[in-house]
Amino acid sequence: MMKYIPLRFKIPIIIACTALVSVMSYSFVEEYFEVSKNLDIFTTLFREVNIHYVDPVDPGKLMKKGIDNMLQTLDPYTNYIPESDIEDYRFMTTGQYGGIGAVVRQKDEYIMIGEPYEGFPADKSGLMAGDIILEIDGNSTKGKKVDDVSHLLKGSPNTKVKILIQRMGIDRPEEKELTREEIKVKSVPYYGMLNNDIAYIKLNSFTESASREVGNALRELKSKNSVKGLVFDLRGNPGGLLNEAVNISNLFVSKGQEIVETRGRHKDGDRTYLAINDAVDTLIPLAVLVNSGSASASEIVSGSLQDLDRGVIIGQRTFGKGLVQTTRQLSYNSQLKITVAKYYIPSGRCIQALDYTHRNEDGSVGKIPDSLVSTFKTKAGRKVMDGGGVLPDVTTEARKMSAIASSLVSKYVIFDFATQYRLAHPNIDAKSFKLSDSEFNDFLAFIGNKEYDYTTKSEKTLEDLKKNCEDEKYFADLKGEYEALKAKLSHNKQEDVQKNKEEIVNLIEDEITSRYFYQSGRIRESLTHDTDVARALEVLGDSKVYNSLLSN
Repeated sequence: MMKYIPLRFKIPIIIACTALVSVMSYSFVEEYFEVSKNLDIFTTLFREVNIHYVDPVDPGKLMKKGIDNMLQTLDPYTNYIPESDIEDYRFMTTGQYGGIGAVVRQKDEYIMIGEPYEGFPADKSGLMAGDIILEIDGNSTKGKKVDDVSHLLKGSPNTKVKILIQRMGIDRPEEKELTREEIKVKSVPYYGMLNNDIAYIKLNSFTESASREVGNALRELKSKNSVKGLVFDLRGNPGGLLNEAVNISNLFVSKGQEIVETRGRHKDGDRTYLAINDAVDTLIPLAVLVNSGSASASEIVSGSLQDLDRGVIIGQRTFGKGLVQTTRQLSYNSQLKITVAKYYIPSGRCIQALDYTHRNEDGSVGKIPDSLVSTFKTKAGRKVMDGGGVLPDVTTEARKMSAIASSLVSKYVIFDFATQYRLAHPNIDAKSFKLSDSEFNDFLAFIGNKEYDYTTKSEKTLEDLKKNCEDEKYFADLKGEYEALKAKLSHNKQEDVQKNKEEIVNLIEDEITSRYFYQSGRIRESLTHDTDVARALEVLGDSKVYNSLLSN
């Protein structure tokens, strides 16, 4: 039964409600008018440009450019996806596409096979890394870019494509006919044992099968070995699906545990994600490897495991992407990927590094200032910070490639040597393969006439000094000293190769191994000289160190 309200109370209530409705109505009308007005301006402007511009314009390209530039003012993750790009977007979220199953790379005027995926059409047809693609279905690929050729190679499963290739050491081109398949790229390209006690799992992306692949790998490793610790590698993993990050965290934490919370503009859309399944193992000592390329979903997993004191984080500070995206369907089969929320891990911190909401006057984006960084606490009371990525419990130096090694890689010198090696050696032993001294001498002979010059940091600094001196009219007086110093700094490429022999040999061994055992072989070989992995083995091998890192 409703209670009687005296008239003297009704009048203020009616006035307040009327005022509230008026304000809300005015706000709605004003916002609607602004949207309607600007849409009308944009439409009429687009029409006038299309009709009256001095040269013909492409309406589709013009509109795409306008949309892209508009969305760039928001953040880098809010993107327009036209119908023509839907397949590429589907590959990012599912790991699936229709094609031949190979990575392609630019080499001079042509595109070459960078690496075939094991067991897919490119591999089954005998295509090898280093094969130059001359034609696709009779059309020359000369001068085409990677995206152009990739598009031609993709297509519906069970359709055929003819490829004319040129292989190193063979005079005549060879034509191959391939039948496209549904290509499913693994989220977990490799897992295995690092030694008798410590297991290893590498996760490349958070596609819709990621948690299943990680779970299956973990169960298999535990069933076949006496696993006393796990190294979970998220380095270079840019993220992916939020629910897969939750499910992967759930593999290591108990059912019902909070993993992450999302908070957006509309409070009714805020959501807390809990571990809803039984964990695979809540006790196994865990070391999670991260670096500056670990972002988004990788930061949910590493950050939540850190906040829950479930594992030790090793490596370098992560990227700092704490923004959540979803897709909205648009007309003509296009989509909008839009940022709708920020995520917060169990301690309550958000690891977003850049503040897109408050841009600088010039439109640039700044990092969260130190004055606004807050301290939070993990489940055990350890102090952790927000304001820019996940800071590891054990920080290591980022791996930096020497200038000579970088040049040998970027100029495809090591790649080409591995191609030659593979053609000359039908097989290698996966467990015992190492580049011999005589084979390294073969490499030195191979690079004798190759172009792989580079500029050292010292040489670049000297050139900058010369330019500044010339600008300030001092160079004439310093020219003699400059020439003498330049002569001393002038690098000898052969000497640099010898100085950095160990690093270069490791890169050659990784590349050669991949020619026989694909991506999993490359990863397995690289682990033998991986300093972050070595540090993780040290931590997991000493229970006192491991437990002290997780205690308050």
